[in-house]
Amino acid sequence: MTATAVRNFPMRIDGKKVESDELLDIRDPATSEVVATAASGGANHIDAAVDAAKKSFASGSWSRISPEERAEVMHRIADVMGDRLDELVELEIMANGATVRQATGFHIGYAVSHLDYFADLAATYEFERVMPRASFPTLAQSVVRRDPIGVCGAIAPWNFPLLLAMWKFAPALAAGNSVVVKPDEKTPLTTLEFASIAEECGLPPGVLNVVPGPGADAGARLASHPDVGKIGFTGSTAVGREIMRVASGTVKNVTLELGGKSPVVVLDDADVETAVDGVLFGCMLYSGQVCASGTRLLLPEKLHDDFVDRLVERARTIVLGDTRDWDTDMGPVVSAEQHDRVLRYIDSGKTEGATVALGGGVPDGERFQRGYWVEPTIFTDVDNSMQIAREEIFGPVLSVLRYRSEAEALEIANDSEYGLASAVWSGDNERALELADKIEAGTVWINDHHQINCEVPFGGYKQSGVGRELGPDALDPYTEEKNVHLDLSGRRDRRAYDVLLSHIND
Repeated sequence: MTATAVRNFPMRIDGKKVESDELLDIRDPATSEVVATAASGGANHIDAAVDAAKKSFASGSWSRISPEERAEVMHRIADVMGDRLDELVELEIMANGATVRQATGFHIGYAVSHLDYFADLAATYEFERVMPRASFPTLAQSVVRRDPIGVCGAIAPWNFPLLLAMWKFAPALAAGNSVVVKPDEKTPLTTLEFASIAEECGLPPGVLNVVPGPGADAGARLASHPDVGKIGFTGSTAVGREIMRVASGTVKNVTLELGGKSPVVVLDDADVETAVDGVLFGCMLYSGQVCASGTRLLLPEKLHDDFVDRLVERARTIVLGDTRDWDTDMGPVVSAEQHDRVLRYIDSGKTEGATVALGGGVPDGERFQRGYWVEPTIFTDVDNSMQIAREEIFGPVLSVLRYRSEAEALEIANDSEYGLASAVWSGDNERALELADKIEAGTVWINDHHQINCEVPFGGYKQSGVGRELGPDALDPYTEEKNVHLDLSGRRDRRAYDVLLSHIND
């Protein structure tokens, strides 16, 4: 692509396109070529975006319209996203290296359906509850309300840029808040395009603002800004700790979805053929760059050798290639930095004594010498004390560990600072459910992996995060709960009660 063909994406602040003297180079991970640029924002741009969000919230243009009206606008946006699906998919592929199959089904397809889900929540969420009338210590009536917080901040990662930003700003919008989004500087394109679509569909200016930029500057300012009442973040545990620290200065509500080192326990009664495919899907989807990837495979002694042989044979059929080809199974990792990180972890596995059963480097072929490619890699003879078994690699690297008893498998599975997700493969549902009850993780898939249902909560135990996203209570973190207490002990109690109920019904 020539320099003149490179499109620039400005920030979106207060319904306007905002340029910057600093530009972010957006590189296609498959080739490492610059395919777009985006305006890079700093603390001053965050301040302007927060100010716009604060003014829009105070104006009531979004915060004081009915939930049903908000739902109508959100559904309209989702419809237009569906109409422009191919355009959004292309922006996703060119920025983060997802394959066309994955970008269509997961990255953008999920974003559309999840926006529709949050729109439905806006219309059905219980913003007010009339409590039973109290007679002690005096006759009184309480109404519990959930009010929007005001200005909410969202800091999104690069692996599912629009979808994981959506998990934050969509419930915030459904609740009536205004939002400032700081997308990752490598992958801001779909979020910027979404903001443009939203404004075309009637979202008032200043309600959704998007400021790409470095985390240490733009992200840190958003997390610490005194006018931001809520921060939602997805990313590494190390950065999550820092966000929690700087957000504590103004005692913000914080939701963190952080790292993972998800165990996959194959029991000795599992359907091996199905489990082999499930394990590879669990680990290799999007080149392993998923926080819930099943990167620790726990195999019983009696199945180990046969399972590994089948696993390696099956993994050899994974097709690496053109990310826009529907026959491609796996693309590159996202950046040169991530490429180097994954290869360092592979080297550490070799150094610590693990055996490379498959892969272990860059794929052969001229096309793979450009871009950021890593082979599907499987290690055996892994001990749970090794770096590759304990630290989040975020690449297509699977560590295989043996166990002698189910009790030992459970001990290994829980021996981690993380607890985001896990999986159990078994032919006995009752046995699998019993094990799932003991695994310390926010999600346990049984005979499946990566099935994200927007109707159930998602989040982690331990250092995998704080709070939950998705599910019927997804709006709770974006609201403040208020009790309105009305004394009815005087002579006008009936009239006061009628006025209260009339106000609620309006």
